[in-house]
Amino acid sequence: MSSTAATATAPAAPGAARDRMLPPSAPTPPYPQTARQAEFMALADDLAEFAAERAARHDRDNSFPHEVFRRLRETGYLALTVPEEYGGRGATPLELMLAQERLARGDGSVALASTMHLVIIGGLAESRAWPEPLFERICREVVADGAVINSAASEPDLGSPSRGGAFATLARRTGDGYRLSGHKRWTTLSPVLRYAVVLASVEEEDGSTGRGSFLVPMDAPGVRIEETWDNHGMRATGSHDVVFTDVAVPFDHRLPDNPSRPGAGPAAGGWTIVTSAVYLGLAVAARDFAVAYARDRRPSGLPVPIAELQTVQHRVAQIEILLLQARSTLYAAAQLYADRPEERAAIAPRFAAAKLTTTNHAIAVTDQALRVVGSAGLSRKLPLERYHRDVRAGLGNPPMEDVALTLIGKTALGLNPPPPRPAAATAALGSATTVAGGGSNGAEHDEGSPADSLGDAQSDT
Repeated sequence: MSSTAATATAPAAPGAARDRMLPPSAPTPPYPQTARQAEFMALADDLAEFAAERAARHDRDNSFPHEVFRRLRETGYLALTVPEEYGGRGATPLELMLAQERLARGDGSVALASTMHLVIIGGLAESRAWPEPLFERICREVVADGAVINSAASEPDLGSPSRGGAFATLARRTGDGYRLSGHKRWTTLSPVLRYAVVLASVEEEDGSTGRGSFLVPMDAPGVRIEETWDNHGMRATGSHDVVFTDVAVPFDHRLPDNPSRPGAGPAAGGWTIVTSAVYLGLAVAARDFAVAYARDRRPSGLPVPIAELQTVQHRVAQIEILLLQARSTLYAAAQLYADRPEERAAIAPRFAAAKLTTTNHAIAVTDQALRVVGSAGLSRKLPLERYHRDVRAGLGNPPMEDVALTLIGKTALGLNPPPPRPAAATAALGSATTVAGGGSNGAEHDEGSPADSLGDAQSDT
């Protein structure tokens, strides 16, 4: 490990040897509640340690952590949400959130990027919106080879797909399929993607133009990655531009349209808030660093560590309260989604509130942590400034703040009609709000799911 990377840790006790980059995860009652949850959390803790040892270097170099994703493949982590019948673990949104929170403590970029892939597979496993033979093939490749999938929606001139507008990327119908051409930006995981779900305008057989989504192998002739990603935060996500030039796509790789479903608006699906767990994990990492620093830091003019100062104690108390509020809101929403499937459409405002609360509180935690540590916290030799930068990517993850506030406010004011309540559990709801549904409606996809790329997380209004 380089000397720079070696310093990117929370301070150790004076004279003590430090074998781990990260402190042990603190208990987070009431979880884990099951043996599966405990297993996934422990696996994520191990992977977080591996990622943390390399995070500073990849952040500084703006490079993709290939070795970390190899480890994710080898441990089966990338197959967590693959259905059990296809060789995966069939993780639920709640189970995945518990794991991703811990993974983010090691490297927010790794956690966010892997979330994109895991949520697509998980949403499809729940909705079964794709033809089953196609979905099975993708799942088998994830399990056997660690294949990675993500969507490509954002474009240089489009802004956020959730705001409407036509895709400049165009699929022209041919005798044996389609020819796809266009320029996508901010395509997270592009250095390791096997498949991209490309949202595009479509020239239909009757001459009209609509929207569609297509499954495109990233090694197909005409696909080119332009290494453009150089952002303030989440620098190791590999969210580069992808250019498609006259790419041949067979008919059976056009994905099914998403039918309108109750609750298909912003934040209706449990998979949509998995990304929020990443930002909670970053906030926990900032808290852990600040606490360790305060316990160890003893300026020459002070006979005790700064942890003894009341001002520091009050700032740490504020951090603890913010984390408690964020965690309670986020996991209560996830638990409700798991326990009350018949209510999923009606509780959409809870998901919006959970995302908004977790993101804003996570940002506030990193601000307070910097106040505890002081100017030293801005040093690139310490990880706190990276947490501070990375957590701000959550500001743009759907639903955007104005969309979330409008949904919550209109619901409270009785301006949103109550959704119908089906007699059976509406397990397909998640698909209507994730790219996993394969829908042609890019606005549905972008508003209700984690961004197809980090770019949508930072897309414009």
